[in-house]
Amino acid sequence: MLPNDLPFETDVEKSLWEKSLSESDYLALFRAVHAENEMHAQKWEEHISTLDKKFEKKGKSLKFIRTLFEKSHQNLFKTYEQHATFNQMLSEGKFDCVSGTATLGMILNKYGFDFEIVETDYHVFLIVNVDQNPIILESTLRIGGMITNPGEVKNYLKAYAPEEASSYLDLRQRIGSPNQSESEKTIFRKINLTQLAGLQYYNDAILHFNEQSYRVAAVQLEKAYKLYESERIEGLKNLAIDQAYKNLGIDLRK
Repeated sequence: MLPNDLPFETDVEKSLWEKSLSESDYLALFRAVHAENEMHAQKWEEHISTLDKKFEKKGKSLKFIRTLFEKSHQNLFKTYEQHATFNQMLSEGKFDCVSGTATLGMILNKYGFDFEIVETDYHVFLIVNVDQNPIILESTLRIGGMITNPGEVKNYLKAYAPEEASSYLDLRQRIGSPNQSESEKTIFRKINLTQLAGLQYYNDAILHFNEQSYRVAAVQLEKAYKLYESERIEGLKNLAIDQAYKNLGIDLRK
């Protein structure tokens, strides 16, 4: 049931949330950030139609996953941009790891694949289990982003494994880049598609926070937290409320 007190930017955004809750429609949820009408839905439908035909021939196989990865880059993933929303991907071809992982994850879910979404400090990616062998789907890399060699998979996962001594996480850094320093290894957790949608709201909130639009940031973070009760989301929301009061004299707790 949709919370009555949840603030929405537009009626379109609200209707997409309602659709996502009543029909378990992940696509609606990812389209809700700066929601637009159905004008770009055809692009998604055409992509799915192409993949439906491929799946009929290849089934739940490594070959289909490769086709999914390649076709997604051909049809949707045109230009990497760290803070791009899912709607920008559909309308302009701009994408980042959140929108890219959402695309691949929703389609893998549709066809019944066994997969996991991994959240790290500033990046997300997919692990797909094929014939009991894990492979990596790194959406931001058109070339080399599908990692199937067991040794390379192990090395990729090891590179993101958290360090015991690490404790710092910059709440104002958007999730979107596979590049990280050795000191940025505090998070490595499995999340679901709904929680990933929460991270899209989190990314958008950081954009507003860094522009000192603290009220808008707090609103986006409230929706993010409804989707994903994450400490980083709660932490940034409290920081946005604090900064609004200190810098602008606005009490967002009222």
